[in-house]
Amino acid sequence: MGWLRQLPPQWLTGWSPCPPDPVLIPFGQCSHPLTGDWLWPNCSGLRPGGCSPGGATAPRRQRCQPPDAVVWPQNVEQVSRVAALCYGQGVPIIPFGTGTGLEGGVCAVQGGVCVNLTQMDQILELNLEDFSVVVEPGVTRKALNTHLRDSGLWFPVDPGADASLCGMAATAASGTNAVRYGTMRENVLNLEVVLPDGRLLHTAGPGRHFRKSAAGYNLTGLFVGSEGTLGLITATTLRLHPAPEATVAATCAFPSVQAAVDSTVHILQAAVPVARIEFLDEVMMDACNRYSKLNCSVAPTLFLEFHGSQQALEEQLQCTEEIVQQNGASDFSWAKEAEERSQLWAARHNAWYAALALRPGCKGYSTDVCVPISRLPEIVVQTKEDLNASGLKGSIVGHVGDGNFHCILLVNPDDAEELGRVKAFAEQLGRRALALHGTCTGEHGIGLGKRQLLQEEVGAVGMETMRQLKAVLDPRGLMNPGKVL
Repeated sequence: MGWLRQLPPQWLTGWSPCPPDPVLIPFGQCSHPLTGDWLWPNCSGLRPGGCSPGGATAPRRQRCQPPDAVVWPQNVEQVSRVAALCYGQGVPIIPFGTGTGLEGGVCAVQGGVCVNLTQMDQILELNLEDFSVVVEPGVTRKALNTHLRDSGLWFPVDPGADASLCGMAATAASGTNAVRYGTMRENVLNLEVVLPDGRLLHTAGPGRHFRKSAAGYNLTGLFVGSEGTLGLITATTLRLHPAPEATVAATCAFPSVQAAVDSTVHILQAAVPVARIEFLDEVMMDACNRYSKLNCSVAPTLFLEFHGSQQALEEQLQCTEEIVQQNGASDFSWAKEAEERSQLWAARHNAWYAALALRPGCKGYSTDVCVPISRLPEIVVQTKEDLNASGLKGSIVGHVGDGNFHCILLVNPDDAEELGRVKAFAEQLGRRALALHGTCTGEHGIGLGKRQLLQEEVGAVGMETMRQLKAVLDPRGLMNPGKVL
């Protein structure tokens, strides 16, 4: 590791050899279980496979080990220098933003250098008239919206966690607002990327922030969702949106899962421009009532939110209320005040912690599938039946306006038989989504755990095409190795 001496000492937090065997680390655990020579000094700032403290779902468990070193560059020039040095020495490179990813994307499965980008935290450029902003990887979505508070604009993509915006681009993140405002794929206009060999790429050209283009290949789209396997994103240009004039939230309970999900489809088919539409089954509603001190019916429930002018909201609310009543909804209530809305969405974002409280001492495992809207009732109902039949303790929650939902399963990590049932359940669910022309991951990404399902989803030619692209940009296979492919 003598090559590390070529880096300025202030960039390094220390390094040590990797342990001989990988260690099973519960994601979201800030402390590292190793001691002595294996303890890396920055464990509080780098959570292996980290979890989303404010997220609605839980990370799964992956085999993980620490990197050989962690560097904290201050600017893109330093990132470029680190990448070139590592690549020249044949050392793996693992990008790190805030550690809120859910699929083991920052696990150093082959050791190497973790490039922690959190100290690059500047908002570089704000174009109010063009509805765009350029941010570094240390800027989180909450920090950006705080900065935009008095501008009349906001950035709506909300995965729950206060994630790095560049990290959200790298994982093609989405969240509760995606049904109206889109995912990161629709909201990234340009990326500044340090390629594995240290070269600097601007995917849409330096400084450009146009709304549409027919110029050449879509390089921005290639890097959005690449999960750190093609380069290090050092800045992203984002599309901003006007802040809504008025906002109203609502909850309504249903007699069955089928009725709740049918209502979702009917609301979308009626072209109601709903901003959020979230499903929580009766298990999750019971957990949220207890954990977040709500007083909702313990039944399959929709949380909804509407944005627009006062007149537009009245029309949206009337249409939605008629639809849900036709599907047997009850306990229909509106939350028009900001405090009420905040309590409602805080409960939704804390659903993971609420679920964990149902079985103290256990860990969580989250699935993440997405299907065409027309197939949503079928798969949610079948999944609920499978969950009841499996004997596993769990709940269903999701961004059903996109056809995306999660099962949060509570598992004893010391029970090998139960772990096996969780694995079998997750794989069965992933394959059912594929059979219904859906995807094995709506927003969490492939990471370490879904590589086989990715092959089944895109097929042999799709996988070979991805490998060829990877080989062109990273011929030595050193960018975040072991992930996606």
